[in-house]
Amino acid sequence: MSKRVMTGLYWFLAFEFALGAVTKYWPGDTMFSSAYSAKFVEWGYPSWMRFVVGALEGAAAVLLVIPKGRTRFLGAMTLMFVLTGAATTHIVNHDPTVESWAAPTHLVIMGILALANWPADWRDLLRAPTAPTARTSRPTDEMTRAHHP
Repeated sequence: MSKRVMTGLYWFLAFEFALGAVTKYWPGDTMFSSAYSAKFVEWGYPSWMRFVVGALEGAAAVLLVIPKGRTRFLGAMTLMFVLTGAATTHIVNHDPTVESWAAPTHLVIMGILALANWPADWRDLLRAPTAPTARTSRPTDEMTRAHHP
């Protein structure tokens, strides 16, 4: 994909989550749904938890628009954390599909973006181990004692 298309995608997703963060702080009903203060309580969370989720969404939205792979990775991983909680909440509360399709969809998108922005120096963690190479022998305890009385 072209760099412009990808940049547009990051900005679009950041806008979505920034808007989501604002709605978490909004005191009453929003144009999208009822007040999050009431929704969080219905879902079994304290009302103040919406501020934590909103802060995470807002911070992640900022990280997504910074054009460095490491910051975009952190933004995507933060949103994966939030979206895992959102998807689980919708499943546990048996919310209708029309209200809960966005969380798992965005979770998949953030997983793809996290993998696409995985920091290069962390890729070694995922590589399969290679065959051992010939090494020089290490001195044994007996050899060490023989040299150091």
